[in-house]
Amino acid sequence: MAELELTEEELAQKHKKERKELQAQIQTLKKSICKGDKKKKKEITEEISRLEDTLDKKQEDELTSWKVAHLNINNIEDENAENGNDESTKDNKQCEQPTHRISKAQKRRDKKANAERERNQRIIEQEALNVFGKRNVELQTIKKILYERGLMIYEIPSDGHCLYNAVAHQLKIIGKAPLNVCELRTKTAMYLRENMNEFLPFISNPDSDHFLSTDQYEKYCEDVANTSVWGGAIELQVLSHVVKCPIEVIQASGTPYIVGDDYNNEEKMILTYHRHMYELGAHYNSVTKYIKEES
Repeated sequence: MAELELTEEELAQKHKKERKELQAQIQTLKKSICKGDKKKKKEITEEISRLEDTLDKKQEDELTSWKVAHLNINNIEDENAENGNDESTKDNKQCEQPTHRISKAQKRRDKKANAERERNQRIIEQEALNVFGKRNVELQTIKKILYERGLMIYEIPSDGHCLYNAVAHQLKIIGKAPLNVCELRTKTAMYLRENMNEFLPFISNPDSDHFLSTDQYEKYCEDVANTSVWGGAIELQVLSHVVKCPIEVIQASGTPYIVGDDYNNEEKMILTYHRHMYELGAHYNSVTKYIKEES
């Protein structure tokens, strides 16, 4: 890959340029939406989301590959630097000595040594993946963003209720009237029902990609209220109306975004959005004031 030949700074500049080009493309797509054309708006919104996810995945893969490759190269170079002279001496001696048959015992020793080298290489690669894998890179990036704002992650369980639990925690943080997960889900479903015409064009059937029928929309609202179905962008927007407060979402890639910014509150809720926190899918956490960990 050509990216592996770049320096880390050059790779970062390449990614920055790609993001700038994507933002220009997104602005062009947004301008193509005719006012009041909800179907076109839905299609463009989905296309923008797809483009952003594709670029995120591409850049994360490139960064991970670069880190892993350079870590392995450094280890190999260090090992060669330490053993280079010895190997050269051995090679010279072997050239001087007459060829002879390799004993079975020597073959076993060589096989064992090769297996040990392969095992050590796998350990190096796994350690690199642990450090430079998508989950950890994303987590450390979000932690750095929060640290610069005097904040830290407040971990929320991954049980399908993460968005609602995170909002419930933020209500306590900013001193608004507390609501538990059940109450937040019930109010979210109620708001969705009362504003069906506003949200129906933006919710499609995952099996067919067609818009939901009225009955299917009611089933969607019922699931929001009474199951542990995961909450996404639609529910996040509704929750900002339910609690009448803006919600800022911080993520590893791209700038933080705010939903419900028409509420001019002094306080706002802050959540973090993780694409790679768990294998099951995306996840929301809450935040709290930064507390230095004791060493």
